[in-house]
Amino acid sequence: MVRIATVFIAGILLCIYFPEFLTTQNARRLFLSLGVSYILVWFFLQRSKALRLSTGIPGLSAIFLAGYLNVMLKDESRQEDNLLHVADKISAYQVKLLSSVEEKEKSWKRTGLVQAIRVSDRWQEASGKVNLYWPKSEKVSHFDYGDILLVKGAPNELEPAYNPHEFDFKEYLGFKNIYHQHFLQPDSWSLLTPSHDRGFLFYANHARKWSVASVKQFIRSPREQAIVIALVLGVTDGLDNDLRNAYAASGAMHVLAVSGLHVSIIYGILLFFFKPLTGSVGGRWVVGMLSLVLLWGYAFLTGLSPSVLRAVVMFSFMIVAKLIGRNPNIYNTLAASAFCLLIYDPFLIMSVGFQLSYLAVLGIVYIQRPLYNLWETKSSFADWAWQLSCVSIAAQSATFAWGLLYFHQFPVYFLVANLFIIPGSFVVLVAGILLVLVSPFDFIATWLGISLEWFVKILNEGIFLVERFPYSLISNVSISVFQCLLLVVSVLAGLWLLRTRTFQPLLLITLCIILFSSASWKQYHNDVKKSSLIVYRIKNQSAIEWLGEGHSFFLADSSLLTDRGKIGFHIQPNRVIRGVKTVHTISAADLHATSGLQFYTWKGKTFLRIHLKEFRLPEALKIDYLIVSHNAVGLLRPVIEHMDFKYLIFDSSNSYRYCEEMEKEARQLQKPSYSVLKEGAFTLNL
Repeated sequence: MVRIATVFIAGILLCIYFPEFLTTQNARRLFLSLGVSYILVWFFLQRSKALRLSTGIPGLSAIFLAGYLNVMLKDESRQEDNLLHVADKISAYQVKLLSSVEEKEKSWKRTGLVQAIRVSDRWQEASGKVNLYWPKSEKVSHFDYGDILLVKGAPNELEPAYNPHEFDFKEYLGFKNIYHQHFLQPDSWSLLTPSHDRGFLFYANHARKWSVASVKQFIRSPREQAIVIALVLGVTDGLDNDLRNAYAASGAMHVLAVSGLHVSIIYGILLFFFKPLTGSVGGRWVVGMLSLVLLWGYAFLTGLSPSVLRAVVMFSFMIVAKLIGRNPNIYNTLAASAFCLLIYDPFLIMSVGFQLSYLAVLGIVYIQRPLYNLWETKSSFADWAWQLSCVSIAAQSATFAWGLLYFHQFPVYFLVANLFIIPGSFVVLVAGILLVLVSPFDFIATWLGISLEWFVKILNEGIFLVERFPYSLISNVSISVFQCLLLVVSVLAGLWLLRTRTFQPLLLITLCIILFSSASWKQYHNDVKKSSLIVYRIKNQSAIEWLGEGHSFFLADSSLLTDRGKIGFHIQPNRVIRGVKTVHTISAADLHATSGLQFYTWKGKTFLRIHLKEFRLPEALKIDYLIVSHNAVGLLRPVIEHMDFKYLIFDSSNSYRYCEEMEKEARQLQKPSYSVLKEGAFTLNL
């Protein structure tokens, strides 16, 4: 299964990154040819040990193409009736709700499946998922899975990342087959048909909604309530930024996403309680079947969220292997579960959660036991702490390179935090499930809720304490995919060295260090030392940054300077890549001059920004770049008569219509121009 899953994943990745490598027709023909070849070769050569390789090559090649074809079949954007291919203007559409309501900072969100669209005064069938957003004033939580809404207007296609190194939300949702979104107004939608879909997912969503309501009823503190709901049910809507940052900085973020850790705790508890049954006749089957039912019952309680399904599928394979009398090889089990999940959804391979959960389990399986055997202690408490530390080190060793690649940070005190957060999560998980189950009994649930709330409060204080430790988080680390792979190879070479005590792994580690250092030096010269001007695209905001040698000179509207969320999403990723250590902020409000102009020089280039409509231009001014903000320039011709400039930039604080009119005038006057709002961030390397 390891071979099969690896080849299958390779086929998936080829189709994701090179979708035009093979047409669907050619891929199908090759798959059938190789499949038939495998059967024929296996039939005639099965008794020949010398020719087994000939049997495997067409078989694995067919599996490789199966992975490639699976992406083509599951990619909904290829369907002819998908919204992406509708050229006419949509005046209304019918959409079926598919998800539970999610609470955002300023809105409610649900995902829906479009069933029909109204085009040119007639209805036609269509498909495509769309993210729907309602204002917080709207009450949408009472709608059920499967309810069909009638929505006026048309959904908007998701926009790509417009700023350098910004998170590409369009690509991220594309891997979930979501390509559109719609921000709804109060009178633009109505319930068309209540849900007639009373299937498994309908009741799973109801179970999740009831579970969340039960926790909220008996745990009143918002912060502790959010932790219990996240840890027990995998719903992270209520977590505030301070709490997320504290858990991330302490290396305990993994407990807030229901995953293999939580399912392993539940499975361990089940084995403990069912241990007396294992000695009876058929006891193994009774324990196995009960474990499967209860694990899938827990998954049902969480609304069958993807992270829980991954873990439950993984443990289900282990249980089934034991039931049929096979001594399961954990690597084969992991590969089999991954293979089945990727058959269902091949785009899971691009999910960070999917990658990290499997890497963490592999790390624990491969590293934990040899690491634990390095030290033997007679103290039971020290032995327990050492076991826990070995699990944490093993998981962190397997995932830290990917953490640096995706999140650009590393928690220094993860060992300290995990010594109490893992046992703490065990208590919260068990107590949280009990709270949901006993919620019909108010007296018991009230006291259990109070006790759990205080326990979580103490747990949170411990996390905040670890976060306050000096140098608790190494942040703003930028590495490439190549450097990430070098770190992975280094870890594997280190394990090889510990096992064999030979010279070869040392050579491999040295080579990785040299290559990693070379890549870092190249990145330093290409990104950190390079000087550049960037006019960011942040709608209705002006944001200009001069970067060079680890310094940032940042000019922005005062409202943006205080918005940590927008800066973190749109600007900070580029600063991390560019190695910015010091940010010098300049508020546009602080520099308002009576003339409405701001003049700058950088690396021999001159920049003039016009930000007020009441501006006055000096005569015979020569500059390189003119930046216009806030629709400040009425007509371009008078500006050209007073000054000479080489390039005109309209930042994203201007309106779409204004940019179109001004660009049209610039073309007539033969002046090169650039609209940040339309084309994305403007970057000038100096």
